Amino acid sequence: MSDPTRFVGLDVHAKTIAIAVAEEGRDEPRYLSTIANDVSRLLSCLDRLGRRETLHCAYEAGPTGYGLQRRLEDAGIRCDVIAPSKMPKASGDRVKTDRRDAIRLAHFLRSGDLIAIHVPDEACEAMRDLLRSREDAKRAQLRARHQLSKYLLRHGRRWPKSNWTKAHIEWIEQQSFDHLAQARVLQESLHAVNESSARIARFDKLLSELVPETEQAELVGALQAFRGIQLLTAASIAFELGDVRRFRSPKKLMSYLGLTPSEDSSGDRVRRGAITKAGNGGLRRLLVEAAWAYRHTPREAYRLRKRAEGVAPGVRKIAFDAQVRLHGRYKRLLARGKNKQMTLTAIARELAGFIWAAGHEETLLVN
Repeated sequence: MSDPTRFVGLDVHAKTIAIAVAEEGRDEPRYLSTIANDVSRLLSCLDRLGRRETLHCAYEAGPTGYGLQRRLEDAGIRCDVIAPSKMPKASGDRVKTDRRDAIRLAHFLRSGDLIAIHVPDEACEAMRDLLRSREDAKRAQLRARHQLSKYLLRHGRRWPKSNWTKAHIEWIEQQSFDHLAQARVLQESLHAVNESSARIARFDKLLSELVPETEQAELVGALQAFRGIQLLTAASIAFELGDVRRFRSPKKLMSYLGLTPSEDSSGDRVRRGAITKAGNGGLRRLLVEAAWAYRHTPREAYRLRKRAEGVAPGVRKIAFDAQVRLHGRYKRLLARGKNKQMTLTAIARELAGFIWAAGHEETLLVN
C-alpha cells in the first residue's frame, strides 16, 4: 500500500516561508512553522513530513519568481505555482496572515480547487526578462520624450511637423536659452531621450542575435508570416506563451489572453459584457496592435514575403487565410456600427485562433 500524499502550503516571502500541511482525508490542515527563506532549511522541514515523492507543495506566484519551484522539483518534490487571482476566498473573510494563507493553500491544494500556472524553463524565462526589459526601456523613452516636448512647449518652442524624426531632433539640438539652468535642463532631457533610444536599439540587436539560438526559434520565424507580426511581437508571443501546444483548443488560448467576453447569465437571462482582461495583459495589447494591420486589403507585400521566406507552406496558408478572414470581419463589424476598439478586440481574438493553428502545425519552417 502506497504512502498517503501530504499537501503542503507555502506562503513565500522575500525573507520568510510559512508552512502548513494537510493530510489525506477531512482533517483540518495544521500550521507547522515559519522559517527563513532558505531552500536547504525548507527541505529539512519537508523531509520530516515523509518521503519526498509523497509530498505535494504549492505557493502563490509573486515577486519571488519560480526559483523555489525549480529547486523543489529538482529535489524530487512536486510543487505547483498557483495563480493568486484564482485563489478561492470567502466573501466574509477579512483576516489575512501568513499563517492563514499557508493553511488555505494546503486546504485547497488537497481539495483540488487551485489552478496552477505554466512555469517556463530557465531559457524561456531569460528571454522573457529581455523582452520585458525592452518594454521598460520603451516606456522610459516615451516618458522622456513627453517631458522634453512639454518643456519646450512651455517655453513657446513648437515644432510644426511630425515629432521625433531626424529633422525634429536636429531642431531640438538647435534650441538655446538665455539662462544656464534652462539650457542644462534641455541638454539633460535630450540626453535622456537619446540614451533611452540607444538602449532600445541595444535590446533589439541582442534579441535578433539570441532568438535563433533558442528552442522557440522556429515558432518565432513562423509567426512572422502573419501580417502585423514582426520579430518583436513574434518573440513576445513565443516566449510569453511557451509551448503553444499546451492549449488544447483556440478558445483556451483566447481565454488565457483575456480576449473572451465576460458573462453574467442566470435562468433565461443571458448577458455578455466586455472582455475579461484576464491573463497576460502585455501580450493582449500586442495582439490588438497587430490587429490594426488587418484593416487593409489582403495581399503579400514585399516585406511580408521576405519575412515569410523559409516558413512552411501550411503556416503561410494559415497566415494568408487570416488576412482574408480578418479583413472581412473588420469590414462587417464596422458596417454593423461597432466602434473601432471593439472591432480590433474581436480581430485580436480571432488572430489568436490563427496563431494557435499555426503553432500546432507539424512543420513550421523548411530548409
